[in-house]
Amino acid sequence: MDCLIRTATREDAKAISEVIVSALRQSNARDYSPQIIAQVEHSFAPQAILELLMLRQVFVATVHDQVVATASLDRDVVRSVFVDPPHQGTGIGRQLMTMLLALAVSNGIARLRVPSSITAEGFYASLGFNKVRDEFHGAERTIIMERMLELA
Repeated sequence: MDCLIRTATREDAKAISEVIVSALRQSNARDYSPQIIAQVEHSFAPQAILELLMLRQVFVATVHDQVVATASLDRDVVRSVFVDPPHQGTGIGRQLMTMLLALAVSNGIARLRVPSSITAEGFYASLGFNKVRDEFHGAERTIIMERMLELA
């Protein structure tokens, strides 16, 4: 699907929050309890997104000027990759990850990590990430994955 990937702005915070909450409620709810979903949602309220914009390199993918996906890079860690459910499976998540991988290489990062949800483990595996270990934050299971990058 044709999309535009760009750096997120403060004006995108509400739309980013909406994409993440929608993905959590529709996609991640298959693998996590309502309590965990509600807890994670809180971490992605618009105000929290504004704070993340100052800490990470946050990107959005837009279709017809509407934010439909987001992803961020926090040094050598991929974070918060979410695609709005109607756009999942169209290649937008893969396009975001391709851009993040290229950015990591250009920043001299040799190993990229991602704390994956249960829901996204197969997606990251299809991009060459390998499981390192499970982490638990209370009842929330996160799968730590990594991929070695070839630096030019």
